[in-house]
Amino acid sequence: MSTTNTVQQLVHNKVSLALHTLRVGSGTPLLLLHGLGEHSPSTVPEVAARWPGPIYALDFTGHGQSSVPAGGGYSCEILLADVDIALRYLGGACLLGRGIGAYIALLAAGARPELVHGAVLTDGPGLAGGATHISAVTEIATVGDRSGQTPDPWALIELSRDARPANYASTFARLSVTGPNDIDPIAVCCVVRPPWIEAINEEPGVMTGLSAQEALESYAAR
Repeated sequence: MSTTNTVQQLVHNKVSLALHTLRVGSGTPLLLLHGLGEHSPSTVPEVAARWPGPIYALDFTGHGQSSVPAGGGYSCEILLADVDIALRYLGGACLLGRGIGAYIALLAAGARPELVHGAVLTDGPGLAGGATHISAVTEIATVGDRSGQTPDPWALIELSRDARPANYASTFARLSVTGPNDIDPIAVCCVVRPPWIEAINEEPGVMTGLSAQEALESYAAR
């Protein structure tokens, strides 16, 4: 294995997604999902240093080197679709999610259990999200001139308000165990425990009490 820092542009509708190759190699890929307002690291983070296979990192829509949609309209389901594009390109991966990336990793594990070979959830920006129930937002925030900048101010506003109903998260946790892989597909390695995390902790197939490194080692050994 060798380290590198190359970027592949993937297409998601009219958005160009930046998929960073941080380390080449063989075996199951590890895909890093960053926190809200962040971007992919330029090198392999220490927590993932012992992963035996190739390592990639994805910039979500409106973040990093991915493009900014003209009309905003961000939701966690949009970011889930970003990850789906990357998973299909890679042919499957283990996910290491930070902050909002942890929530998206959970959704991806439930939506694509055949492509997600374990999802490790860790603390970071955007972990808690907005309300725990769907509610209408009537005010319109002023964000000034966006000019294609990242992180897109609309992404920060809309995704920080995105609802995280506990029963919605639990549904995706239950779906994650329907895949062909003989693993506990979710590893909760967060110190912060918002309601959606507490809800999935009660579901089968969810590991708790491990560090992120221990969870990655567990998935790498499968």
